[in-house]
Amino acid sequence: MSFSFELLKTDKDSAARVGRISTPHGTVDTPVFLPVGTQGTVKGLTSKDLKDIGAEMILCNTYHLYLRPGHELISELGGLHGFTGWDGPILTDSGGYQVYSLGKLRKIKENGVYFQSHLDGTKHLLTPERAIEIQEALGADIIMCLDECTPYPATMEYTMKSMELTHRWARICKDSKKSNKNALFGIVQGGMFVDLRRKSAQEIVKIGFDGYAIGGLSVGEGKELMYEMLEATIPYLPQDNPRYLMGVGTPEDIMNGVYMGIDIFDCVLPTRNARNGTLFTSSGKLVIKNSQFTRDGRPIDERCSCFTCQNYSRAYIRHLYMTGEMLAARLNTIHNLHYYVDIMSKMRMAILEDRFNEFKEGFYKDKTAAI
Repeated sequence: MSFSFELLKTDKDSAARVGRISTPHGTVDTPVFLPVGTQGTVKGLTSKDLKDIGAEMILCNTYHLYLRPGHELISELGGLHGFTGWDGPILTDSGGYQVYSLGKLRKIKENGVYFQSHLDGTKHLLTPERAIEIQEALGADIIMCLDECTPYPATMEYTMKSMELTHRWARICKDSKKSNKNALFGIVQGGMFVDLRRKSAQEIVKIGFDGYAIGGLSVGEGKELMYEMLEATIPYLPQDNPRYLMGVGTPEDIMNGVYMGIDIFDCVLPTRNARNGTLFTSSGKLVIKNSQFTRDGRPIDERCSCFTCQNYSRAYIRHLYMTGEMLAARLNTIHNLHYYVDIMSKMRMAILEDRFNEFKEGFYKDKTAAI
């Protein structure tokens, strides 16, 4: 099965839409949230856990897997699917954001990014050609162009130069792609400038990709500014290709992103928050370490059907967390990811039934309820 995207339905009162992505490793219904498996694992969970939760596609990180254990080794052992035991669709990012996060340990040049490994200080060069070579070896179903994630804040002059470099790298990435087993997504940049966002979207679409990602958001800007940039970008992306908002992941941000026409989301928030004891519920966030849950025999969320909520109490999970038991992180992660996957499913149903606005209003109303 090759890559394709079918737009099935657009909500009558918003830009929210339902679609279906077909990949060599199965189909994905959109809008969809991707659990993040940075190093080839969603921390604490097995492939069966992810299937039981209802996850459709996961994200793995090119930068980390390139450094350890190495893409050549992963390729020898059957690519990411064979290596990790996950047989569903996989998306890999290019490593550009992780290199961006290295700060003084990296230097951006025309030909790529020179950086030092955060593991042992060894020096590396990540070029657009190399980013594609690594991701093809990993065998992901969707791979990303190398881009420069423009920092915030940044001047318009710097942002324009950064954006234009991303465009040049995008052309090289497309020309460097050798395998027909992977779909390649281009990435829109442009910082926090409406005109540059529009220009970047138009240029990336002109180059032509299987899908289009919006990068460089959720990097420190306020919510309203982020939404303004989305409004400036989305109208210039094709209707017949999937749209991916990279690294944005509060439930509220996802709800608003779907409303505006985004199809794919990923974020470490649900898994990281789970390990830190913050849980997402239909009534808002719950911080399990709070003493009020010491004798609370109720599940995390009485409206949740996940394994954790069906089998364990708040009191028990709090006990696990306060005593540092690893099971706490595992049970919390199962719950948080189930919450995200479940809300995406409910959004798809609301769009199909032309009641997304009603669903969105109910979502925010629920957040005012007591935990």
